[in-house]
Amino acid sequence: MEEGVVNEILQGPLREVFDSTQLITDVSGSGNNWAVGHWTYGSAYREQIVEQVRRAAEHCDCLQCFFLIHSMGGGTGSGLGTYVLKLLEEEFPEVYRIVTSVYPSAEDDVITSPYNSILAMRELTEHADCVLPVENQSLVDIVNKIRHMAHSGKGVSAIKKDCTVISSQGGVSGVEKPFDAMNNIVANLLLNITSSARFEGSLNMDLNEITMNLVPFPRLHYLVSSLTPLYTLADVSIPTRRLDQMFSDAFSKEHQLMRADPKHSLYLACALMVRGNVQVSDLRRNIERLRPTLPFVSWNQEGWKTGMCSVPPVGHTHALLALANNTCVRPTFTDLRERFSKLYRKKAHLHHYLQVEGMEQACFTEALSSLSSLIEEYSQLDATKGICMPDTSRLSIAT
Repeated sequence: MEEGVVNEILQGPLREVFDSTQLITDVSGSGNNWAVGHWTYGSAYREQIVEQVRRAAEHCDCLQCFFLIHSMGGGTGSGLGTYVLKLLEEEFPEVYRIVTSVYPSAEDDVITSPYNSILAMRELTEHADCVLPVENQSLVDIVNKIRHMAHSGKGVSAIKKDCTVISSQGGVSGVEKPFDAMNNIVANLLLNITSSARFEGSLNMDLNEITMNLVPFPRLHYLVSSLTPLYTLADVSIPTRRLDQMFSDAFSKEHQLMRADPKHSLYLACALMVRGNVQVSDLRRNIERLRPTLPFVSWNQEGWKTGMCSVPPVGHTHALLALANNTCVRPTFTDLRERFSKLYRKKAHLHHYLQVEGMEQACFTEALSSLSSLIEEYSQLDATKGICMPDTSRLSIAT
């Protein structure tokens, strides 16, 4: 909401990407307070937000879904972001809502980020169709890995120094700003997931197919995303072995945008979205190769969704985005709950929230209960790993 931040974007190299008539601003942000973003700004700008969204939707030839990109630790991203999510459900109930949520690290500089994140998670669980969690610490780890490869000389034949992912220069800007490289990783995620909607392919995947195929239960819609390659390739022709390595990398922890270990947890479903000159036979061969190493839930052993887009990212010959509905998200949610509980047991900083009109202490207890229930549902599924359970109860999970 801050005018200064928006004006900086409008004066920057990406100003042509945004329609200035669709931007909504205020003098200041929410002060790291979910309640201010959700109740104060949400109520004040409700009609304007609905009108701007409706105007944009009317220009669409085929509206497949809404993308909502927001942070969880601050006040505006978590509060107003989830308010907009509810508005989209009310105004466009039949259009899928896919959310990319940036989760704070444990060393986050916002003291109240556990409150904001838990309050926002309740809204995400109830009103989103699909959530792609992105952890700040994972982005830091990925960027550090890329820089290490660039400066150590490892993989010189496969990496360009000063490429877009590394420094945001790429012919756009000569000055690297903090978080540019991290933001570029998230941008690559969004570019890959929307590639089928923008380019032709032999096996294109609509955005609404992601939710339909990867979310077996309505509340368990948090997908772990991984990207490969993580850097701009310098060589044009890539040997086949590198193609196979790309599929292996997509299931390694180093390429995930969330710190988790899916190979030691349970897969509910998985999607592979490939870009570039890749054949269906390559896709099938790698799925068969990886299948024995990936523990799938007993009632969905064939839970693979694939998409093929013929146009690769700029500077690449091919790329892969993997989306996994996996119980490995549970430890991240558990850690977040523990950080929340440390503050909430002492009722620290609570008065800042309760003095906002519309905010009640019950919002905290209900949000905590919602997260605990979500963690328990993932735990129940994780406990079935390696057990043949053809009659797994669906109702206890779906409610």
